Amino acid sequence: MTPHTFHNLPGLRRAVREVCAAHRLPSHNTARLLLSVSQMATAAFETEGPVRLEAVEQSVPDGRRLLAVTLHAGRSTASPSLTDLPLRGQPTPDGAVAWYLPLGEGEEAPRPAPVPAQGFPQEADGAVAHEAEIAALEGDLRAALSRVDTLTTELHRLKDELAETNSGVLALYIQLEERDERLRRAHGQILRELEDALRPPPITVSGLEFAVHYAPADTDAPTGGDFYDWLLLPDGTVHITVVDALGHGVRSTRSALNVTHAVRTLALEGHPLESIVARTHDILAPFDPETMATVLLARIDPETGALRLANGSHPPALVVRADGTSDYLEVRGRGIGFPLPGSETVLEDTLHEGDLLVLYTDGLTESRRDPIEGEARLVKSAWAHARRPVHEIPGAVAKDMHTVILHADDTLALAVRRAANTPSTSLT
Repeated sequence: MTPHTFHNLPGLRRAVREVCAAHRLPSHNTARLLLSVSQMATAAFETEGPVRLEAVEQSVPDGRRLLAVTLHAGRSTASPSLTDLPLRGQPTPDGAVAWYLPLGEGEEAPRPAPVPAQGFPQEADGAVAHEAEIAALEGDLRAALSRVDTLTTELHRLKDELAETNSGVLALYIQLEERDERLRRAHGQILRELEDALRPPPITVSGLEFAVHYAPADTDAPTGGDFYDWLLLPDGTVHITVVDALGHGVRSTRSALNVTHAVRTLALEGHPLESIVARTHDILAPFDPETMATVLLARIDPETGALRLANGSHPPALVVRADGTSDYLEVRGRGIGFPLPGSETVLEDTLHEGDLLVLYTDGLTESRRDPIEGEARLVKSAWAHARRPVHEIPGAVAKDMHTVILHADDTLALAVRRAANTPSTSLT
């Protein structure tokens, strides 16, 4: 279309409206284009005089059709920035400003009266132009309000849908969490029952009282590498094994079971106590070379209280004596899977009536990451509970030791007390 020249803003605005109506542009695009053209033309009317406007349909390679609206107005310091306009304009090589709007999209608009031959309606002056401008502005306002009402309704609908969706997602999340918690509990219970089934049954030996406490590092995964075994040997002595296999979970449980079963077999075969740690390593190394475990072995004669200890890198046993003294029974040695495994010697001692022997894993004394401090606290705790019923002692000691936990680990505490000619009690 041939560009048309305008000398005032009302005529220019009316022309823009009718062009947008003729091309069925949606009201929001019409409003943005109208404001952008008005802002650019206002500066020109104040400084340069008349402006020219043209509108041309164009096709682009992707098949879309565009309406190109070009305003020929001189640029001045008063002209707004093209990027700040309601509808961003693009400069043309001849100094004009162009806007490109997609056609065939959005709301339908009624077709206006035919456009004059020049391509735009003629300008009007005076009262007629003023009334026409007021009517047009009212029409723009009605269109904008209608658009706002539509968008507000859509926003409320989307908010309702989002709230409903969020409620459903939250309910589903809660259900999944509850299901996951039930599965963890069931899984933990199964593993706990399995591990309890693998632990040795209580033994009853006249003159000795036994009790044990075990707590996993993770209550949802109760298997671990801390294990124990006790049995009465054919010669009437009691054999006790305490094992701490490297790691956590099922694999460490398997390693601990392999160690305790190998030790039990060697003990029942009558192998000397001082050789059992090294022999256990030799047995396990060919088919489970990755096994690493510390081991503490104890032999007790119920009749005399004679105590013999062998050690493979395990924390020392603690004896709390009835006469008011206490000792850690240190035995040097290296554990299963360690270089040069085996107990370097066998320590011999005696449990007198009322003496308490405490065997444990490092989870009991290293919960605060300081084993020396932990051993000192263990002495105090064992003394505090030494006169309680034996089945209460391991749990009470573990509770004292774990008031502060900086390093969570599986924990085993086993108590043996020499009684005065009374049947023993054994609890797990």
